[in-house]
Amino acid sequence: MTFRGFSFKVIRAACGTLRRAARATHNLSRQGAEGTDTALNALISGAGGFVGGHLLAYLHQHAPTVRLHGTLFSEAENRPALAALGCQLWTLDLRDAEAVRDLLAQVRPTHIYHLAGQAFVPRSFAAPWETLEINLRGTLNLLEAVRALNLDARILVVSSAEIYGAADPESLPLTEHAPFIPSSPYSVSKIAQDMLAWQYARAHKLHVVRARPFNHIGTGQSPNFAVPDWASQIAAAELGQREPIVSVGNLAAARDFTDVRDVVRAYALALERGESGEVYNVCSGAPQTMQHILETLISLSSTPITVRVDPERVRPIEIPVLYGSYARLQAHTGWQPQISLAQSLSDVLSEWRTRLRSA
Repeated sequence: MTFRGFSFKVIRAACGTLRRAARATHNLSRQGAEGTDTALNALISGAGGFVGGHLLAYLHQHAPTVRLHGTLFSEAENRPALAALGCQLWTLDLRDAEAVRDLLAQVRPTHIYHLAGQAFVPRSFAAPWETLEINLRGTLNLLEAVRALNLDARILVVSSAEIYGAADPESLPLTEHAPFIPSSPYSVSKIAQDMLAWQYARAHKLHVVRARPFNHIGTGQSPNFAVPDWASQIAAAELGQREPIVSVGNLAAARDFTDVRDVVRAYALALERGESGEVYNVCSGAPQTMQHILETLISLSSTPITVRVDPERVRPIEIPVLYGSYARLQAHTGWQPQISLAQSLSDVLSEWRTRLRSA
């Protein structure tokens, strides 16, 4: 398909407007002139990623009249499950300002969930400029396109709790007023992204809401991250595909984990009910040590597991304890986490057992 001189590759077209669910958890429809519902366009950048897939599934279930569009960095990110959700997918490099503007001019989104980015903290040390360019320039191009096209769109920009860094223990749990203490090039990129979104809301009157998620876990997450990495090692050991040894990094660090299904529900509610220019922590409010996470996973295993510390898995700078407060998000939207940590870990381990059996 060609539009304004730029060629987009459509991976899968949506199958028309889907029927309305009997009940939706948030309002993603407008009344037309005759009182009939007019479907809106939701655009999810990074739709092929861990969170993007879960967000598409959530919107498909709870806002079925909305036309779903998603961007992928490459066709390699496409999965059959995404096509089943009736989402029209586009390959797009958000660093290309002209391509971003052309796509938004064609889709005319009314709701934008900006999830795309380089999210792996260790990689930011190896590739700091790539991390900064993807996370900052991609956000700038998206906001500029909305401004230039004068789109009436609600925009959610997903920042990160990594921007809080090694906070003073007395300041925990962290609120949205906590100072920024970046501990990696990744956290620097997310501070810049966060502040850029705030500036566009104030200076250009765009409806921009920011989210600062703490650690989130669930099915479909890359094994580059600790929980799916450990789960994959345990599942492989159970199936006799490797020695019953799990290699780990620093287990003393404590983090705030939320199930990804709760996270995407928070994003949807924040975009619908949150205030423009506002920022919301998305978290459980309860720190868990990595030691506890690992022990829980091992307790679910059918095979005795030995733990081995791998120095290569230890970050150059490690934040000892990080957890937050979701009080503002709850006050503005009514959100609170619903899925237990034990359930999340069980689901992740079950997923890896299934994946490795069928491999």
